[in-house]
Amino acid sequence: MVLRFTILLIAAYAHAAGVSWSFHAIFPYAQGVGWLQIAALAVLVLVLRQCRSAKHAALAGWWFATAWLASTFWWLYISLHVYGGLDAILTVLSVTLLAGLLALYYAAACAAFWRFSSGWTGWASSFLFAALWTAAELARGTWLTGFGWGAVGYAHIDSFLSSLIPWIGSYGVGMVAALLAALLAGFVANRQIIPIALLLMGGFGFGLQQVGTWATWSQSSGKLSVTLLQGNIPQDEKFQKGSGIPLALAWYAQELNASPSDLVVAPETAIPLLPDELPESYWNALQTRFATGKQAAMLGIPMGNYEKGYTNSMLGFAPEQAAPWQYDKHHLVPFGEFIPPAFKWFMRLMHIPLGDFNRGELGQPSFEWKNQRLAANICYEDLFGEELGVRFIEAAASPTIFVNISNIGWFGDSIAMHQHLQISRMRALEFERPMIRATNTGMTAIINHQGQVTHALTPLTRGALMGVVEGRNGITPFAWWVSRLGLLPLWVLLITIVLIAARAYPMRATP
Repeated sequence: MVLRFTILLIAAYAHAAGVSWSFHAIFPYAQGVGWLQIAALAVLVLVLRQCRSAKHAALAGWWFATAWLASTFWWLYISLHVYGGLDAILTVLSVTLLAGLLALYYAAACAAFWRFSSGWTGWASSFLFAALWTAAELARGTWLTGFGWGAVGYAHIDSFLSSLIPWIGSYGVGMVAALLAALLAGFVANRQIIPIALLLMGGFGFGLQQVGTWATWSQSSGKLSVTLLQGNIPQDEKFQKGSGIPLALAWYAQELNASPSDLVVAPETAIPLLPDELPESYWNALQTRFATGKQAAMLGIPMGNYEKGYTNSMLGFAPEQAAPWQYDKHHLVPFGEFIPPAFKWFMRLMHIPLGDFNRGELGQPSFEWKNQRLAANICYEDLFGEELGVRFIEAAASPTIFVNISNIGWFGDSIAMHQHLQISRMRALEFERPMIRATNTGMTAIINHQGQVTHALTPLTRGALMGVVEGRNGITPFAWWVSRLGLLPLWVLLITIVLIAARAYPMRATP
């Protein structure tokens, strides 16, 4: 038993590294290593085949998932303890508890796999595992507000499976990866790994690469010069009246005035005050700067007031505009941006300013400028491709460029900012849309419609990134179906596979 759980622990850390590599020596920081992710997940399947009961299978799946998830988002410790002021031991327990709770989805999937796979062998059993694993991924990413950070699909942004992303999205690619992992485990168990597994995966990968050379769904909508601002204001000073606030007001005003680009973008809460807290002259000067001429700006600022509530917002300023365009963040971060019921006691233990925002509507209009439709998303909203997809129902009004503004300063000099860049790259591939990112500390970058980073600022530096982004029109297959049906098609497919398994063979009895 100890040996089995040690093997699972090593495999879980390898799985986390496969999804988002943590070391510089071999692969770039935070890059997905698809083959490692598949191999690590195959180890879990091999262990599940050896389990003697559904309870043991559930425990194996829970242990694997807890270790994988905790090593994926360990940086929550920084926000809760360093900047939130939560006790160190309580912080460790909180992060571990979150990982353990999310791991319950995978524990249920592994227990169901053990129960339903008794009469299934080979391909059929592998499809069953892939369906159950993906159901757990979907549940983690969408239920109870969802937190799909570190999902399997992100391991394959640069792998041979990337050609499938515009068709089936991140979760669909994750399902294919789970299928390959289960097949690999079957080949190992049957001592057929070298002649069959390598041939199958090599041929499959070659075929997908050929598809990727001709399948494109978008066309150029023109180019836009942009300046993306990265203030690098320390998080522990950002909301301080004697340090971070005057620095932010002065530096961003200077850069907004100096930018020669068609569009200048400042990050999430670049202006860290509510409008009625700003000097009147500052607000007037900001609007006057872009009231005439040939330039526009998008910047992050909280809107509203303490009496009626406030939103985490992005404003857009353009010439001859009656009023600033406004986007209010829809998908809020639990405990960071809204307080779930019965958890106010937990929030009182921390010191997080502006911690209970109002929620914006889903599918808000884009900011239109220079023949481009700029679709806003704030912070980790780009984690939810199904929500961004709502804007693609009407092709003529669909975004041509995604604009993400973030403040990952809450997580210090950690892998979080690099992981977030990978998330943005995935959305660019799903919709064949460029993503421009303006952040407080990193990663400020321009990503083209092929998911490639064309320009980037060094993290944890103050500067302005200038470049040109090419907008795109057109609808990918993923954008078409997810805009109309959400993730329902995937759920239907997964449930169908499990129901077939349940009807075809009786459940295995648990000792």
